[in-house]
Parts: sequence; structure tokens; C-alpha cells
Amino acid sequence: MQKAYAAQRANAVTEKLDPPQVLQEAAQEDWKDQLLSVLLQLEPSAFERLCQRLLRESGFTRVEVTGKTGDGGIDGTGVLRMNLLSFQVIFQCKRWQGSVGASTVRDFRGAMVGRADKGLIITTGTFTSEARREATRDGAPAIDLVDGDTLCDLLKERSLGVSVRMVEEVTVDSSTFSAI
Repeated sequence: MQKAYAAQRANAVTEKLDPPQVLQEAAQEDWKDQLLSVLLQLEPSAFERLCQRLLRESGFTRVEVTGKTGDGGIDGTGVLRMNLLSFQVIFQCKRWQGSVGASTVRDFRGAMVGRADKGLIITTGTFTSEARREATRDGAPAIDLVDGDTLCDLLKERSLGVSVRMVEEVTVDSSTFSAI
């Protein structure tokens, strides 16, 4: 993310962007870097419990973390109710710095068969393009993917470990007073 900030600063010079806009965009990246760093330091079970809480805050019911070794790649289950329908969902939590590949998605799908209607993989990292294709492959149950960037946004939206402070900006229009 620091490289992104440097690139934005360079673009500001070449494209004559508004410097406050560049700084604001850099600040957006900085909080996500900081949050992901904190998440990567969590114990795996603590990250699973955070994901459990996030799912509850997102409208899931009966969200449980399996919390056991040899769980077949399933870290938890929950029920998502949408109007008259409800879906049994299983989820997997990957507290990774790198990318989640297609083989992880395939393995998860194998563990999912016969156990749930939907699958969800949540990671602090990213997903390879092959993993994204595998998640939506024709003829196979779709698996939703939440990468680190989206995870940060979800935690921020639900105020889970992230708070937002709005700053008031006041400007005085002196031309209003010169006409008096």
C-alpha cells in the first residue's frame, strides 16, 4: 500500500491533481494497511471469532465457529435469512498475507458439498484471478469471496474495531460582508 501512496504522489505532480485529494486517498490506504496489520497478528481462533461477529452484524443468525482441528476446511456455519428464504452458509477464514489460490476454493467447495447452500471465504489477503474464476465456475455451487480490502470496508461499516471521525470544515466568504 505504501507503493500505492508513492504512485499517487507521483501522479499528483504529473496530472496536476489536487494535493488534498491525493493525501485523502493516501489516508484511505493507510488505515486499511494498519487494520490488516492488526488482523494478521491475531491468533487464528480470534480471527475466526471476528469473522463470526462480522457475519452476525451482517444479518446472519446461528453463526457458530467450529473451532476444531480437522474440520474439513470449514471454520464455521451460519444461516442467512432473506425475506421468506433462508440459506445454510459455511465459511472459511484465511488470515493470510498473500493470495488465496484456486486450489483452496476447490478444496473448500469439496468440503461444502451436502453441508450448505452457500459458501464464503474471508481472507486478509487477496484472491488470484484463477480463484475468482473457480468461485463462480459454471455447474458448481458459487462461493462468495471477501478479500482484505473488502473485509476492511465491512469492519468499518459495522464499526468493528474501526471508528470514523468526521471533521467539520468551516470557510468564511468575505465577499458576503463587503456588500453590507
